[in-house]
Amino acid sequence: MRNPRRWWFFYFKRLSYYLFGLRLAALFSGGKDSTYAIYLMERRGHHVEHLLTILPESDESLYFHYPNIELTKLQAKAMMKHQLVERCGIGKDEELSALARLIERVLGMVDGVVSGAIASRFQLKAFKEICEKYNLSLFAPLWGMNPLTILWKMINEGFEIIITGVAAAGLGKELLGARLTPSLVKEIQKVSDKFGIHPAGEGGEFETFVLDAPIFKQRIEITEAEADWRGDRGFLKIKGAKLVRKKNY
Repeated sequence: MRNPRRWWFFYFKRLSYYLFGLRLAALFSGGKDSTYAIYLMERRGHHVEHLLTILPESDESLYFHYPNIELTKLQAKAMMKHQLVERCGIGKDEELSALARLIERVLGMVDGVVSGAIASRFQLKAFKEICEKYNLSLFAPLWGMNPLTILWKMINEGFEIIITGVAAAGLGKELLGARLTPSLVKEIQKVSDKFGIHPAGEGGEFETFVLDAPIFKQRIEITEAEADWRGDRGFLKIKGAKLVRKKNY
């Protein structure tokens, strides 16, 4: 026989989710996908209260963004969100253990975790298994979306994004520091068609950094940057950046 008290508990829990939204933590790298995933979840009425950021020791990370990851603290301030950070070595076990430690720090404060994964089953499976271990739901609002459609939506919805890393055929040094614009999206599409790269760079073909977004209360202004190019790949080292006031705030 069904326990009526248990049934009412789940009923009111579901009702509160519907009326007031979920409390969430987001895996946050400072790049376009994790930022856009936060934006989408908040637009659906949920509350992303915590940013979970992994600082890998090099760009060889299997799961996490590396270029300019230390500047996510500025983005967290721009969004007025609480950020939790864990450093980690390179390798599946070390990286996922660091993520587990971050999730343990928000247990009891959130109902689920947000990921910016688009098509990487490798990432999604690993993140989902960790969340299930702690009885948390994993939300991936970009999952299965057309990657080019995502890029266009970001531009049309007011995201200001720059390229901070490239590591694929057809992508050169001139892209470092370039803003994501309609013309650049068209160029990325051509490169994708020719060389088979993921149009949103989910395989690490290119990395990004978000300077402004609808969920930012302040925008980020870069004051100093330098391109570090090594053979057929490179990244933009942002040496100086500051928060500046937005006109509508």
